[in-house]
Amino acid sequence: MSTESSLFQRRRPLAQAEFDLIPWLQRLLPSERERAIEDLQVSDANPGDYVCRTGRQVTYWFGVIDGLLKMSTDNAEGQTMTFTGVPPGGWFGEGTALKREVYRYNIQALRKSLVAGLHVDTFHWLLDHSIGFNRFVMNQLNERLGQFIAAREIDRMSNPTIRVARSLAALFNPVLYPGLGTELRITQQELAYLVGLSRQRVNEALTTLATHGAIAVEYGGLRVVNLQALRSSYFIERRFKHEVHRFKQVGPRANRMSSL
Repeated sequence: MSTESSLFQRRRPLAQAEFDLIPWLQRLLPSERERAIEDLQVSDANPGDYVCRTGRQVTYWFGVIDGLLKMSTDNAEGQTMTFTGVPPGGWFGEGTALKREVYRYNIQALRKSLVAGLHVDTFHWLLDHSIGFNRFVMNQLNERLGQFIAAREIDRMSNPTIRVARSLAALFNPVLYPGLGTELRITQQELAYLVGLSRQRVNEALTTLATHGAIAVEYGGLRVVNLQALRSSYFIERRFKHEVHRFKQVGPRANRMSSL
């Protein structure tokens, strides 16, 4: 039995506290909100469960109430490319739902997660009737395009600190994940899965980022202190200046030794 079927069988209506964690509901008019609430379902996803799989027909538009998901795809050589993680408050797959096509990526739970789903028919009903919902989806599509472009750039980066920094910055996108704030509950192993590095390299990168004051590593996760530093080339510039300074110190000494 597929994990998608198991998720469907475990679905249930949302509790009121869970509705409060869905950012787009507050943009709807009362009649629109009532229609959405009647249709919304939630299900528990266990670590490793697939919420969506490449080639499967879209049936729901999904969002994360709690937990952490990974969006990825496999190429012809069997290599996996991770686009991004999806933390609490994030909704995804609006482009696929809009076109009613098959998924071109996989969505997998990295930890036990609570995933909400809105049926694709209700998704389209809201598009036809709600201006507020249309604006939300348009903003999602615009931000998602920028996110995918950034993901391709991150995948080409060889500097592990920069890769971790940019990947963390993507997780703290205020448009895609408005409920996240400045703190993220994530383990080093989960972050390693998202970034595509070993846990040891991620640990070293986090230590560097914390040393420069961009993040604070806390029990069970981390807190972003300087989001702009994570997004910029700040750490590349700092490393370059450090290497130049070290070369100036070591260079004369090396010249003296070579003359002996």
